[in-house]
Amino acid sequence: MDENLLNDVVAAALKAGADAAEAVGAERRSLSVNVREGELEEVEREESRDLGLRVFVGRRQATVSGSDISSEARAKLVERAVAMARLAPEDPYASLADPDALARGDLPELDLYDPTEPTPEALEERARIAEAAARAQPKVTNSDGASGSWSSSRWVLVTSDGFTGVHRASGFSIGASAIAGDEGGMETGYDGRSARWESDLPPPESLGAEAGRRAAARLGARKIASTTAPVIFENRLAASLMSPLIGAISGPAIARGTSFLKDKLGQQVFAERITITDDPHKRRGLGSSPFDDEGVRNERRELVDAGVLTTWLLNTSSARQLGLKTTGHASRGLAGPSGVSPSNLTLQPGDKDLNGLMKDAGSGLLVTSMFGPSLNGNTGDWSVGCSGFWFENGEIAYPVNEITVAGNLLDVYGRLVPGSDLEFRGASNAPSLLVDNLAIAGR
Repeated sequence: MDENLLNDVVAAALKAGADAAEAVGAERRSLSVNVREGELEEVEREESRDLGLRVFVGRRQATVSGSDISSEARAKLVERAVAMARLAPEDPYASLADPDALARGDLPELDLYDPTEPTPEALEERARIAEAAARAQPKVTNSDGASGSWSSSRWVLVTSDGFTGVHRASGFSIGASAIAGDEGGMETGYDGRSARWESDLPPPESLGAEAGRRAAARLGARKIASTTAPVIFENRLAASLMSPLIGAISGPAIARGTSFLKDKLGQQVFAERITITDDPHKRRGLGSSPFDDEGVRNERRELVDAGVLTTWLLNTSSARQLGLKTTGHASRGLAGPSGVSPSNLTLQPGDKDLNGLMKDAGSGLLVTSMFGPSLNGNTGDWSVGCSGFWFENGEIAYPVNEITVAGNLLDVYGRLVPGSDLEFRGASNAPSLLVDNLAIAGR
């Protein structure tokens, strides 16, 4: 979307009575292809152009959005936004970002945009190859389908303080799901990958084969008795343990006093071997951006440094409420005020691979699938349904399912041991993580 159009919208808002305003333009194109059992199942294409406007009248604010960007629709959008703001309740912390905090000058080059636009036929072929490789694995009896997709987006932010920022990115992905079966039942397995650049995707054959292997490995899963034992979270899902952390250190949660970490800033929360970084400037990162969604400078931070919690995640509003400065973590869509979110989260690796962690633990549970997490945000009490493998003497013994693991996250975080098998598969990544003792609820 043209920056001049957004400048015109901001100017119109000021003329209509707003004291300050910001306009966001988002353009997106995407294409996805799904196949199943060797046949084309679905092709979906999307093209959209949307406009969002946030206005301030004193300490009152309102946001509106729409997909009609004609001059008549823009005029109505502005009129509606200003009228809504005049009726909104006062918020003493509502405003644009401090001009001194804005990202000025040359923005970092993050290499997020690949101009390649694959054809539907090319995406279909990738999906077919992935599915065929999955179905070729021993004990795989069926397929839950495979997919290939592409997207391209452009995000423009303009504020009445004179900030203009453009963020362009692309995305490519492949995924496959296999079904394995024997006389004891059926199990599914999935593998997939997303990347900013097409050339960074792994071969579809390898993804499909891994999906098939994972499904076959689950056959014969047993139920186990409730116990307490070491638990290892596989690297593919170990980053899920950071999700409660992010919620607990978000500025709005701290300001409301609804976080189990609200009194832990500057304290040892994790084991000393744990360092967690957040890097918005990671080249080709799936969570990268040259500025946050309020136009504020962002930068790499150690959220947890050698186990010590070093910062909250703040946008302008929550920072003002806490008497602090924004950390450049504002996140917003086209409608609604800014929230907060991280960018590229990485729990830094340790010294031992997965086999080394299992050998150290001796016997216990390797979690390879998690679902239905439950968290008490005030206390940190946490539980999650899972399945995976029981290991004995450091070796995989048999698959297990219908299990729940539970604990208090302050205790869990303090005993985490990171593995060395860090893989970058998304915006949040971690190596396999060992907890030396967790409650396991089985049959």
